[in-house]
Amino acid sequence: MYQKILLPTDGSKFAESAANHAIWIASRSGAEIIVLNVIETSSLVGLPAEDLIVKIKEMLKEEGRRSLERISEMISESETESKIEDIKITLKTEEGSPADSILKTIDNENIDLVVMGTSGKHGLDRFLLGSVTEKVVRSSKCPVLAVH
Repeated sequence: MYQKILLPTDGSKFAESAANHAIWIASRSGAEIIVLNVIETSSLVGLPAEDLIVKIKEMLKEEGRRSLERISEMISESETESKIEDIKITLKTEEGSPADSILKTIDNENIDLVVMGTSGKHGLDRFLLGSVTEKVVRSSKCPVLAVH
C-alpha cells in the first residue's frame, strides 16, 4: 500500500516517536523511508553580522545531521532486533520553512504517507507560527499520521 514514507525530523522526542511508527509501517509494507530535516533560516534574516549568520547556520546543519543520524541508527537497530528486511532509507536536508519544505517534498518525491510528531523542539512556534504538523495535515495531498 505504501511505497514512500516521509519522516520529517527535528531531533525531538516526538520525531523519534514518529520514527518508530514509520519504521514499523515500512517493515510491513516494504516502503522506502525518506527522512527530512529542514533548517529554518528565516529567523536569521536581519542579524547584523554575516559571520554570525554563517556560524549559526553551521550549528543548525550539524544539529540536523545528528537528527538524521539518530533516525538512521534507529532503523539499523530495528532491523537487527526484529530481523526484518533492509529498509531503504534516504536522508535529506533542506533550508527554508519546515511546512513548505515538507509539502514540496511530498509532491516531488510522490510520497504515499507522512509520519510526523505532533510537536517539535520549539513549543513557542505553536504560538508564533502555527503548528508545522497542522499546516501539513491541512495541505497534504497524501495521508498524514500525526504521532503524539
